[in-house]
Amino acid sequence: MTISTTSIDPRRAEQNQKQRQLPGDPGRPLTRSRGLGRNMRIVSTVLISLWFALPFLPLALWAFANNWSYPDLLASRFGVDGITAALQNGAIEAFVRSLLLALVVAAIATPLGAMAAYALARGKVRHATLVTAILFSPVVLPPFAAVLGINIVLLRAWIPPTVGVVLVLVAVAIPYTTFSMRVAYASYDSGFDEEARTLGASARSTLWRVHVPLITPALARSAFLAFLVGWSDYLITLVVGGGNIITLPLIIASSASGIGNEASVAVMSLSAVIPPLILLAILARNRTMKSGSTQ
Repeated sequence: MTISTTSIDPRRAEQNQKQRQLPGDPGRPLTRSRGLGRNMRIVSTVLISLWFALPFLPLALWAFANNWSYPDLLASRFGVDGITAALQNGAIEAFVRSLLLALVVAAIATPLGAMAAYALARGKVRHATLVTAILFSPVVLPPFAAVLGINIVLLRAWIPPTVGVVLVLVAVAIPYTTFSMRVAYASYDSGFDEEARTLGASARSTLWRVHVPLITPALARSAFLAFLVGWSDYLITLVVGGGNIITLPLIIASSASGIGNEASVAVMSLSAVIPPLILLAILARNRTMKSGSTQ
């Protein structure tokens, strides 16, 4: 039997195809970007960006202000004295130490949090409520009291200050990584792992070629949270480190407690924002690329 296509109207066929589409399908009016909605999104994005960017404007002005006295609206003389003072105070060395500390904390806390989240999400832990409470206790306990108590234990155990700082920061970061990964595992389909094992893949091959690639975005978010814990810490590094680890937050706090250090404090404060912003931009870019590839 032959079907003649000469009598088919292309416009009518296209209209029929659009009518058969569901409301959530691409091309339907509900999913098309309207002018008003797009303008509102642009305006809201600009306002939110200004809300977060405006606090950095005084820091940027102070960073290059050599002389700024009251009641002058702007500095009377601009220069790089703040950058020079920050470098003389050891800002570069402290920046490197903070970066290494944050990377180490993220490298340890992220897999530990992922394993804990997997065990809790799959019901492989007895007394899950008690275990969850223990894991999240660093967030609930008073920071100063908890750090002082832990510091006494570390001193009596003859644990080096650097190792002690890393251990305590990892313990503080684990609640964040566990919660982030538990949300990811709540929607994870274990059928992918089972299918790979059915097709003959080993447990190690399934882990590295199937499981880890699927949870990579969640791992990246968890690592970012753990990085922030190690990067921005002040209290644990000060008390447990005992002055042996001089990080960027310690130098900023020490300089801010003095008089006439506004320019150098502004420079170091701006430098402290750079790594988190870079990591956040990378996460946002990867998410945008992933969402664009799935459309």
